[in-house]
Amino acid sequence: RFIAKPCAINLGIQDSGPHRAQPNAILEKVFTSITKSPGGKRLEGLSKQLDWDVRKIQRWFRHRRNQDKPTTLTKFCESMWRFTFYLSIFFYGIRFLWTAPWFWDTRQCWYNYPFQPLTSRLYYYYILELAFYWSLMFSQFTDIKRKDFLIMFVHHLATIGLITFSYINNMVRVGTLVLCLHDASDFLLEAAKLANYAKYQRLCDAFFMLFGVVFIVTRLGIYPFWILNTTLFESWELIGPYPSWWLFNGLLITLQVLHIIWSYLIIRTAYKALMRGKV
Repeated sequence: RFIAKPCAINLGIQDSGPHRAQPNAILEKVFTSITKSPGGKRLEGLSKQLDWDVRKIQRWFRHRRNQDKPTTLTKFCESMWRFTFYLSIFFYGIRFLWTAPWFWDTRQCWYNYPFQPLTSRLYYYYILELAFYWSLMFSQFTDIKRKDFLIMFVHHLATIGLITFSYINNMVRVGTLVLCLHDASDFLLEAAKLANYAKYQRLCDAFFMLFGVVFIVTRLGIYPFWILNTTLFESWELIGPYPSWWLFNGLLITLQVLHIIWSYLIIRTAYKALMRGKV
């Protein structure tokens, strides 16, 4: 409200929605109670009932659907909030992990487990991430609805489950690696969205391509060969198959499945962008 909105207005983003549909009680009732995209027979029936041309009714329904869509300003503000958080928490994580021994040697995640001290910096890192993902879980139902609603819902459940589960079981060392790895690409995607809303097409394309490269490298390269390697094999070797080993690794593998799905979507988008000349 006080930061993102003024920034959007300075960039020329208007706080105006799409063209509003002409008020009509009959069509509004059909729209809210029956269907938002009526078929041929229903359109003909409405045409006779209202003495309107079918094309005029189709236009009304199109305007009415667009009326419910969020404005570019709303989307800009939401993306700016997420960009701010992801960027801040990523640099906090990198700064904290740079001096952590397990950042350079993943076997350190399991030495003396579970008797590993929980420092204040590690605690705050975990609690901030957990609070943010809980906020995403709840706000997903009130935020802008997107096509990947279901897959994001599964992602938030798996993430919250992993953060909570690893905290309870004192697996916070490997947990910080997972968190930092995921934050590495998220702020780049939000930056691409901001550039897109502001109509800086080249900047948007550059951020999206950079996001795609970082996402695929971190989540199809570093994540399975660094994170899953230590949770599946090094942990088994150093501390054995502890009771929660299967659940912990099951959640991590669920994330990897989501990574593969998203990577496919990113590659497909990048391919289409190259064919058309823009994202």
